[in-house]
Amino acid sequence: MIESISAITLATHEMPRAVRFYRALGFEILHGGEDSSFTSFRAGPNYLNLVQPPERRWSWWGRVIFYASDVDALHQRALAAGYRPSTSPRDAEWGERFFHIDDPDGHELSFARPLRPPM
Repeated sequence: MIESISAITLATHEMPRAVRFYRALGFEILHGGEDSSFTSFRAGPNYLNLVQPPERRWSWWGRVIFYASDVDALHQRALAAGYRPSTSPRDAEWGERFFHIDDPDGHELSFARPLRPPM
């Protein structure tokens, strides 16, 4: 039985740019950094990893969804850091408040929170 996601690993074309992006959004580095080929961030009790593989290009693969305690504040933080989310925060019909933003390598991220406690 699957209980949770331990980590998500995303490929990046440029580690320094990707590290700056995730740090600007508030992710804490646990390992690696701008000069590393592998970086690991804390994402609540889980992890977000970045790897810089040899020259490769890819297309859209999907979306990672992170729960955040304050979606609107995180959206403002991204704007203040000079990033442009692809959507503004909104309440969805499925019961979450969310917004989307692409990281520098085109990975789509969604930051959400439930509108009411799970039953």
